[in-house]
Amino acid sequence: MMQSMASTIVQPVPGTPPNKAIALLMAAHGSQVYNLALRFCGNPQNAADVVQETFLGAYKSWSGFRGDSAASTWLYRIAHRACTRFHSTESRQAAYAVPLEAELPVSGPVPDVLRTDVTPLTEAVQNEAIAALELEISSLPDAYRLPIVLKEIAGLSVAQTAEVLDLKEATVKTRLHRGRLALFHALNRSVPTRDAPPPAYDEQVCLDLLNAKQDALDRGVDFPQMDGVVCERCRSVFLSLDIAVDLCRASAVAMPEALRESIFASIEDAA
Repeated sequence: MMQSMASTIVQPVPGTPPNKAIALLMAAHGSQVYNLALRFCGNPQNAADVVQETFLGAYKSWSGFRGDSAASTWLYRIAHRACTRFHSTESRQAAYAVPLEAELPVSGPVPDVLRTDVTPLTEAVQNEAIAALELEISSLPDAYRLPIVLKEIAGLSVAQTAEVLDLKEATVKTRLHRGRLALFHALNRSVPTRDAPPPAYDEQVCLDLLNAKQDALDRGVDFPQMDGVVCERCRSVFLSLDIAVDLCRASAVAMPEALRESIFASIEDAA
C-alpha cells in the first residue's frame, strides 16, 4: 500500500525549493524511511531520532542535490548513513560466513502452509509469525538486514538497493538470498510444521531450483509452479519464502503523525 502510494507522488528535482522538496520526499518515502530506522534501531524512540536526523540532513543538503540519482535514492543514502552512525558496532557489521548450501532446508519439518491456497495462516498464527520475523530481522548482521529491509519492507528494487548501499547488484542478491533463508527458518520455528519427504533430486538440483525461486523474488515476478518438476518439499519451501516476504511487507507501519509534525517543526527552526 505504501509503495503504490509513493509511486503516485511527484518526486522533487534539482531547483525545487527545499521546503517543498522535503515535503514531497516525506509524503512519498517518509513511512519507508521510518520502517528502515525502526528495524535498524529496534525501538520507536531511536527510530524517530534517526528519521528526524535523516530529513533534517536532507533539508540542509538539498541545495547540493544535482540529480545524478533519483531523489529517493539520495534520501535513502542519507537514511543509511544515519542508521550506520546510530548503530556502528563492528560485530553487527560482520556478514554470516555460513555457505548457502548449509542453510538449505533439505531435511526436517517444513512450515505447514499448504492446506489452503486462500488463507494459509490464521490471524493469530500470522501475528506470531510476524513477531518472529521481526525478531529475526533485528538479529541479522547489518550486511543482511539492510538489503532485506530496503527490498522487502521499503519496497526498493534490487538495483535501487544496490545504489543506496553502494554495492554490486550481485552482492545485494547474495545477501538477500541468505537473509530470506534466515526468515524461512524463523517462520519454521514460529508456525505449525509438518513432516515432508526428502528432496526428490540431489542437492545441486535443489540449489538450482532455489536460486531460480530467489531470482524470481528479486525481480518481483511469479515463479512457475512446474508441476512434476518441483517436488513437494521444494514447493513447501518456496511457498514459505513467499509467505515470509509477504509478512515482511505486512509488518510495515506508517510514520507517526507526531513525528512528521516534529520534523517539519525542526525544519522551520533550521530555516
